[in-house]
Amino acid sequence: MEKCLRSDVGTVVLDRHGGGNSRLWTAFSGASFRRTIIDSMRCGGSRRRHDGFAAAKPLPEKLKQQNEKQKQRSDCGSASKKKNINGSEKLSDISRLSEWPENGFDGLAAEEVRTKVEALEELKRVAKCLQSDDNTLSGAIEVRRLTKENSEARTTLALLGAIPPLVSLLDSEDLASQIGSLYALLNLGIGNDANKAAIVKAGAVHKMLRLVESPNESPNQAVAEAVVANFLGLSALDSNKPIIGSSGAIPFLVKTLKDLDQTRSSQAKQDTLRALYNLSISPLNVPQIIETNLVPFLLSTLGDMEVSERILSILSNVVSTGEGRKGVSIVPDAFQILVDALNWTDSPGCQEKASYILMVMAHKSYGDRQAMIEAGIASSLLELTLLGSTLAQKRASRILERLRVDKGKQVLENFGGGIGTAVSAPICGGSSSTSAYPNLQLKECLEEEEGVMSEERKAVKQLVQHSLQNNMRRIAKRANIPQDFIPSDHLKSLTSNSTSKSLPF
Repeated sequence: MEKCLRSDVGTVVLDRHGGGNSRLWTAFSGASFRRTIIDSMRCGGSRRRHDGFAAAKPLPEKLKQQNEKQKQRSDCGSASKKKNINGSEKLSDISRLSEWPENGFDGLAAEEVRTKVEALEELKRVAKCLQSDDNTLSGAIEVRRLTKENSEARTTLALLGAIPPLVSLLDSEDLASQIGSLYALLNLGIGNDANKAAIVKAGAVHKMLRLVESPNESPNQAVAEAVVANFLGLSALDSNKPIIGSSGAIPFLVKTLKDLDQTRSSQAKQDTLRALYNLSISPLNVPQIIETNLVPFLLSTLGDMEVSERILSILSNVVSTGEGRKGVSIVPDAFQILVDALNWTDSPGCQEKASYILMVMAHKSYGDRQAMIEAGIASSLLELTLLGSTLAQKRASRILERLRVDKGKQVLENFGGGIGTAVSAPICGGSSSTSAYPNLQLKECLEEEEGVMSEERKAVKQLVQHSLQNNMRRIAKRANIPQDFIPSDHLKSLTSNSTSKSLPF
């Protein structure tokens, strides 16, 4: 186009300076004349020539319409919002796809264009079926099939208006229509946040709950599983979490989880727990979870290794709020169950999540720390600091540090002039005979403290020695060294020297 414009400018300048056609004609040599004609042909069209020059062949009609549409689209897009721009441009591209010539406009091969046009026509046909009253079910089945593994089809069908009729189909009394609509909506929302938001905005959550909350009879198992799967997908979007949580979906999910038996599939159980995990991420949903008595059920179920890690993940979200921590601490034997999870050496993930829950609760409440001590957390933490994963070791060390601070405060409060004795239980006994001699009482309590600390040192020392001995035996076995090659006395001296330097007390 630049060449064409320069030739026009040159013609005008020549007209201004020249006195007539003879002046213009002399300005063009034979080579320049041929170059002008070639440039006009390369530009794809003609421009008006002055002084008797013949016009070239006009633009093709389709190309003119194409340029006008592109110009109109750019003018409209500059005045609209970004989301509307994306949607309108997508729809414009879809509508223009069928108008492209077979030779492949914009560099597309003819076969590729033909394939895209056929796919677009099929999606338009499915969207039209959804709009009709007679073929809505067949349209839902087609949507489920086409969007199963095709992300472009999900976006295109949503832009063609497939979501509202599918949501309306949930009001049908026909079981096949309900299931077809549920799975079509499920596939439309896979990996597409815009579709997830549109489905919730269209009122699908409340209609799904009406399908499974019949007061007279239990919901159909297939419908219930499809609803759970939809709640799992929709709750992955952060903006949907409070909406789904406040709609009453959490009681349904908790009831479904409690009613799971051998007739239910393992996938339904996993989907229910994952949906509850997604919803528990939002602090606004934690009160709903506490009200449904989900926490006691989860703690009682802890131990089933198929779901234990997912259960601990939900509890990790619950204890992020004060109400959630209170809901966990009031459950009988809650800390005993969580402390036992610290000893699951065959499940490092469970150890890490259980240590996180205990770390958060130990950091926030003195009463919870005392309950942990009564549950025997000290020995489990010591073992975890030696044999656990890196993350579990860090969390166990933080809990131990918090417990040491409490022990130091108790010593100061009991022997610092009686300050704080009303809120702290004494760690050593006292009598009227020793109260008159505070130095003697302090000496006795310090001796008692040293005895407790020495017991802890012994426990840690034994754990370290046992671990080192096992490691040395394993190394000897790999190197084909006889088991009695290293004397037992020498082995004990090595382990005792290593433990004396690495004890944390």
